[in-house]
Amino acid sequence: MRLLIQRVSQAKVSIASEIVGRIETGMLIMVGVGRQDSKSEAEWLANKCAGLRIFQDEYGKTNLSLLDVGGAALVISQFTLYADTSRGRRPSFINAELPEKAEYLVQHFADALTRCGVSVNHGRFGEDMQVGLVNDGPMTIWINRDPVS
Repeated sequence: MRLLIQRVSQAKVSIASEIVGRIETGMLIMVGVGRQDSKSEAEWLANKCAGLRIFQDEYGKTNLSLLDVGGAALVISQFTLYADTSRGRRPSFINAELPEKAEYLVQHFADALTRCGVSVNHGRFGEDMQVGLVNDGPMTIWINRDPVS
């Protein structure tokens, strides 16, 4: 699985002009699912996100986690995180998981994040979504969990 995490002061996702998910302080988490990903990767990444210390403490140091600040997560499926642009000008998505399994694993990730104590909102899998955010910092982090490790 691949995650693109953005620390946000606010974020929302809309479908056909209807807001379907919204958070204030927290993380916007784009989730890409690869062909060999599993529930164990989803759970590992959820725990990693819940405890990732990217929020500032009273001294301005990034020492606080999502749980420490009482933040929320907005989880959005993003198969394009598996884009291969090594050949030509049109990205290939051959390494992205098929929709049925990818949807299950994105939901499993969101559920695992909830079990960690994080309030989770999300988009709708496979829909044309518009995502708006205010990136706080800016702070953007890429996490790639290799299923072999």
